Amino acid sequence: MDRNSAIGLFLISALLIIYLYVVPRPKPGEETKKPTTTTAAAQTAATAPVAAAPLDSAAAARTLGAFGAAGVGSAQTTELKNDNITITFSSKGGRVEAVRLNQYKTFFGKPLDLLDAQSAQIDTRFRTTDGRQVKLSDLYFRSEPQGNNAVRFVADVAGGQIEQVYTLPANSFELSYNLRFNNLASVVTQEPLTFTFVDHVRQTEQDMKQNRNHTTINRYLVSGDHTALAEASEKPEEIKVTEPLKWVAHKHDFFVAGIVADNQFQSGQLDATVNLEDSTFIKTLSSTLTIPAADVQQGKANFRFYFGPNSFNTLKEVTPGFDRNVYLGWGIFRWVNQFVVLPVFHVLEKFISSYGIIIALLVVLIKLVTWPLTYKSYESQAKMKVLKPEIDAIKEKFPEDQMKQQQETMKLYNIMGVSPMGGCIPQLLTIPILFAMFQFFPNAIELRQQPFLWAHDLSTYDDLIKLPFALPFLGSHISLFTLLMTLSTLAMTYQSNQNNPAAMQGPMKFYSYLMPLVFFFVLNSFSSGLTWYYLISNLVTLAQQAITRRFVDDTKVRAKLEANKVKNKDKKPGGFSARLQDAMKAAQEKETQTRKGGRPALDADTDGSDADSDTGASDVSPKKPRKTRRS
Repeated sequence: MDRNSAIGLFLISALLIIYLYVVPRPKPGEETKKPTTTTAAAQTAATAPVAAAPLDSAAAARTLGAFGAAGVGSAQTTELKNDNITITFSSKGGRVEAVRLNQYKTFFGKPLDLLDAQSAQIDTRFRTTDGRQVKLSDLYFRSEPQGNNAVRFVADVAGGQIEQVYTLPANSFELSYNLRFNNLASVVTQEPLTFTFVDHVRQTEQDMKQNRNHTTINRYLVSGDHTALAEASEKPEEIKVTEPLKWVAHKHDFFVAGIVADNQFQSGQLDATVNLEDSTFIKTLSSTLTIPAADVQQGKANFRFYFGPNSFNTLKEVTPGFDRNVYLGWGIFRWVNQFVVLPVFHVLEKFISSYGIIIALLVVLIKLVTWPLTYKSYESQAKMKVLKPEIDAIKEKFPEDQMKQQQETMKLYNIMGVSPMGGCIPQLLTIPILFAMFQFFPNAIELRQQPFLWAHDLSTYDDLIKLPFALPFLGSHISLFTLLMTLSTLAMTYQSNQNNPAAMQGPMKFYSYLMPLVFFFVLNSFSSGLTWYYLISNLVTLAQQAITRRFVDDTKVRAKLEANKVKNKDKKPGGFSARLQDAMKAAQEKETQTRKGGRPALDADTDGSDADSDTGASDVSPKKPRKTRRS
């Protein structure tokens, strides 16, 4: 492979790294996003929940009009609890105030509060016929415990009632919610109600950057279209939705706080802002959704909150499309994870408690399934190795003519029955699995806080080797799994270069050793489950190659190629080989003409006077009459 080809391959690899590490995930059907002009710090200050000063009766009447009677009171809290979650409600607004996931802790060992009074605010506002904007958080409700782990909040206002009912089923992460206005049609307009959910997300995982970059808002339209805000962006992100929505979810890396409409939301707006100077909140998410007024007045405003883990099997039972909150890649990579990796992974975890061993077994199973492709690739490399003396002879015969070298090499491949792409194509077929794993492990909640060997948490990097300083692109730690993975990749590269010395020469050989070092920097802060997978994959590949060498030796390969030589002696190249040779031949002829200063032959209809003048013939011979071209 020449220097230009080697450089091209290196650039492709570099672009691949940029795509995997930097480029935002594709979002099909995304509406136009318009960044807000407010700074992140100002947004945080503007949307942070602030306790309003209590109103007296006169002030409540002036501010809330017919709803003033419910504007005076004191806030009381009520809890609903099951084995999975504890939900705290405030009588001021009759709304969810805090959510604790009972079976989870933060990376730092603290209780995992998905929402709390300081970090989140859920509210609904509506317009009255006298032009006032009233929020449920302006009103005080009385709580009435119901059977079946439910609570009813009621506010007697304007000759009618505002009623909110919450029900928490046993062993569930879902909270049913019904909002109803009774006998308020004369004082409330038919404008849609506005539901708001402001969520200042706290750090719950070891790596703040990954925690932030995996935090976003997903939305699902009634039409079935799914879109998410850009995750890794540090600029304000916004989506305005003018179509009916089915659900919206705030994804906190490994956890989700979402709301699903039994009917629909009319429209919505989703926003995300980041303030890098804020050490308390890693990102601020805000969802604004409109609820049809008729649904509220007719008792059809039924919703379900989901507060729980971002687990694929759990989410797919919530509502159609809700499992999209688990990012498994896009296109074929998502299919591989959804229909191959996840089912096998979940079968193994029924019998094995160590997720490190599960990952190792997953590698072995995948390698066994893809071994035919690996064997074919190694066999192709062995053929190239056996043909090296003939290829070297061609290079010595035409030392200065690269085009001739390539033509003769292609002829040799054709006669010997060897495909130069035979070693690449089988490996390309395994790339979807490789990329699928790149998306699976950092997003698999199954690995969260699962220890293995020296790693405390397979969902994030292991920091066994801590540095007293921070290095660019590396940080202040060295992941031992990543280091071992890099060393095994270098060993595998060395073995591959030994098996295929004809292709791995000059710059190409240098780049083959450079790329593992580049990936060391890229993957040092990635999930240790991912780098453990790649480490085991490399070791199994080395073992496969050692076993394959026992069946593919140079003597047998040479005998097979000699048999092909006799068989294909008079065979003309066809298909891709023929087209490639024709292209090289045409390029060589063009290059030859350019060197000699020649020009393509002229049309028969064109007179030869110009051609004569090039040779000087016009100076010594009389000009012939110019023929008249017939129309």
